[in-house]
Amino acid sequence: MMNNLTKLWLISSVLTMFCSGCEQIQDDRLKNGLIYCSEGNPENFNPQTTTSRITLDASVHQIYDRLIEKSVSSDQLAPALAESWQVSDDGKTIDIFLRQGVKFHQTRYFIPSRELNADDVLFTFNRWRLNTHPFFASADSYPHMQSYQLELLIDDIEKVSSHHVRFKLNQANTDFLSQLATDYMIILSAEYAAKLDLQDANNLLDNYPIGTGPFYFEDFVKDEYIRYKAHPDYWQGKAKIDHLVYDITPQSSNRLAKLITGECDVVAHPVASEMEVLQDRPGITLQSKSADNIAFWAFNTLKPPFNKSEVRRALAKALDRQTIYKTIYYGMAFPANSLLPPSSWAYNSNIPAINYNPEQAKRELRAAGIAEGFKMQIWSAQIEREYNPNSLKMAELIKANLAEVGIAVEIVEFEWSTLRKKLMDYAHDSVLIGWTPDMATPDNYLIPTLSCAAAVIGSNRAAWCNPYFDNLLANAAAATDYSRRKDNLMQAQSLLSQEMPVVPIAHSLSFLAKQDNVVNVKFQPYSAISFKHAEKF
Repeated sequence: MMNNLTKLWLISSVLTMFCSGCEQIQDDRLKNGLIYCSEGNPENFNPQTTTSRITLDASVHQIYDRLIEKSVSSDQLAPALAESWQVSDDGKTIDIFLRQGVKFHQTRYFIPSRELNADDVLFTFNRWRLNTHPFFASADSYPHMQSYQLELLIDDIEKVSSHHVRFKLNQANTDFLSQLATDYMIILSAEYAAKLDLQDANNLLDNYPIGTGPFYFEDFVKDEYIRYKAHPDYWQGKAKIDHLVYDITPQSSNRLAKLITGECDVVAHPVASEMEVLQDRPGITLQSKSADNIAFWAFNTLKPPFNKSEVRRALAKALDRQTIYKTIYYGMAFPANSLLPPSSWAYNSNIPAINYNPEQAKRELRAAGIAEGFKMQIWSAQIEREYNPNSLKMAELIKANLAEVGIAVEIVEFEWSTLRKKLMDYAHDSVLIGWTPDMATPDNYLIPTLSCAAAVIGSNRAAWCNPYFDNLLANAAAATDYSRRKDNLMQAQSLLSQEMPVVPIAHSLSFLAKQDNVVNVKFQPYSAISFKHAEKF
């Protein structure tokens, strides 16, 4: 526990750091505004093109809407841009009936001449599913959709009328409607895209966004801020706050300082070591969500000797995870034995525990041909993530563990967006990374992170491709019987335990801290943060 002297020292330290090294965002326009201290720069402002939670937080619920939403009070699906929908008896045809009167954003770079219609839905979905589409190549990949191979699932999308769209699937899929409600299924403006295409400026689509959401994009200065304004004609009613600013503050200690001084109204992911200070602080409230995430250590299975499962298993046994839990998470995480958390209905509790055993690890490494003094790299992000609040410190702990078994480690740090881009080239030996799921379905922990399709597009950080594993996931998705679905997913977890392309480390609780006068910030599992209904008193 933290004594009062320690708390006083931490508060005074972060305030001193803040006052000497940070400039306050000042703007007279923020009289009815909210400032959110976010942890990093977005890659762009289109969640179709990434799985980065920072990008999703900056775009999904602020700029855009989806056809279908998850209900605020439950996991049930609710109407959004689609007023209603119908599914055929065979499950292969879905009719979507669009809401009328939905207006797109009017900004300094685009003035719409019409409201939302079926053309926007066709443009949005065809952009990522058809490689012949004029905007397909303006993004490097569409990782969520491509890892689920949704482009193969959808046979055709038909405009039946101006506000009626028909999806035709190649086979029935019980999760398709849930897919439409994920953060990635935002709706773009076809009219705006057509304007950009005429100007030969297709690359601007994802960086100067136009949506139908509660806020429209104003400007972005890298490493400093993002500004949004309330959409005056939002179909659900104008937001309660007129101005929304993301103050980009990578260091958690600086975010804490800005919260304490009142410069920030809401801060992202305070680290575990700050919890007690925040809990005791008057005027500040903590929101939490369950540990529905996973931190893991991924090996690049394309590079020898990490292509050998016996080497990967031996390295896993060299990892002192109990020290990691105490040092990194301060009791705010649960040990991970699978990528799925124990709360998941498909969790395999029969997987053998990964026990810390450096002597056995050393013997197995020598038997696998790994000589004393072997050198390897661990890549680490210069950012605090909800599943890993201190990646560098974790890398240092693992480096010390591996030194005990004769492995020399070089730690290589990258800025978050740079790390993600470099990982797609598969030049790393290993990386400390993780995953926060977008859907409540258990396979969302497995398909985007370890499927063959994810390996092809670069979001599978282990570059591990096992057709039998993919087949288990496909059988689980196709199964209508709950027990068969669970059996396939449990087998998939057992296979991962044997092959060990990644070492599961922890499922961490996630927190958001805010001033007491800020209410209705949506901070829930399986979704990016939302200020749609936020109010400040």
